[in-house]
Amino acid sequence: MNRHLWSRRALAALVCISAVASASAADKIKVGMLTTLSGPGSALGNEIRDGFNLALQHTGGKLGGLPAEVVVADDQQKADTGRQAVERLLKRDRVDVMTGIVFSNVLLPVMPAILQSDTIYLSTNTGPENYAGAGCNPNFFAVAWQNEDIPAAMGKYATDQGYKSVALIAPDYPGGRESLKGFKRLYKGGLSEEIYTQLGQLDYGVEISRLRASKPDAVFFFLPGGMGVNFIKQFNGAGLSKDIALLAPGFSGDEDTIAAVGAPIAGMRNTSQWAADLDNPANRKFVEDFKKTYKRTPTLYASQGYDAAMLLDSAVRQTGGKLDADALRPALRRADFKSVRGDFKFNRNQYPIQNYYLRVVEAGADGKLANKLSGTVLTQYQDPFAATCQMK
Repeated sequence: MNRHLWSRRALAALVCISAVASASAADKIKVGMLTTLSGPGSALGNEIRDGFNLALQHTGGKLGGLPAEVVVADDQQKADTGRQAVERLLKRDRVDVMTGIVFSNVLLPVMPAILQSDTIYLSTNTGPENYAGAGCNPNFFAVAWQNEDIPAAMGKYATDQGYKSVALIAPDYPGGRESLKGFKRLYKGGLSEEIYTQLGQLDYGVEISRLRASKPDAVFFFLPGGMGVNFIKQFNGAGLSKDIALLAPGFSGDEDTIAAVGAPIAGMRNTSQWAADLDNPANRKFVEDFKKTYKRTPTLYASQGYDAAMLLDSAVRQTGGKLDADALRPALRRADFKSVRGDFKFNRNQYPIQNYYLRVVEAGADGKLANKLSGTVLTQYQDPFAATCQMK
């Protein structure tokens, strides 16, 4: 045989072997976690990271039987910082899967680079409509919710309570606008105000003056992290809580907000897909071990980070350790894991079908304020965007 011909065939064989090897079982898995660890929204990113890491403790530091490494990057709640971090995670660190982004103003600019690299992204928080409907993507899995769904549940509750006039407040960025849109989806009463603030704003004197003048029955606000803490304190300090009910999505009334605000938040209603006192075995273990490990009650953000890790663990186990996107996608779609939310499944757009609950901030037996589960507002709710997603 011609020596050059043999060399070409040998090289081709090596290429084939390499291709097969890349689709065979890996010896470890590397997860890129891009999240917010500094600035007003840092508490949210820390919760997601800690929830994910607790799941790794429960799985012995492995995902699907593979030793797991989590490479963490801080996006600082800035799109440009996020873009730079994504490039490092994909090209330098060569992560297998990505997760962790908190805010949609970071997620939307960085997502094209992630998806175009054929990397799976597990969203542990924001779930924009961009990837829920006609723009759905086989590599994008929303483990938390669609941005409008938790607010929609509060809109349903406000209607059921008979509120005739509600004022709306949110930061002027995609997540804020979608949140108010979601509330209006199921709220049937009137709107006295629809106010958009700056993202990261901490002084609400002007907005509170407008609320005092318009005198709504209730205020629905989407102000996650430090924004919500300051708003609730200032709202209460202005004496408005005597006559105006405060309503919020869970991200503006979670355990981190309760701890930071204290007494002024007592009695506030919020909606969420999760609650610390939701009674199922996975959630009881999660809450108990989170408290032991981190010395605080977990938030919904932590529950989302935990579920994302457990979902990935189940998927990698099903693939036998194969980490290519083609192998992971069907395994992730099955969602064959014990969620802390109880029943969990993906819709055709790879966003959850799940229950949404009412939580009320009350003092427990120990005298400490905490969210208490107060009923189901929406049962096995599906976001309306899924109908236009062409994935099957």
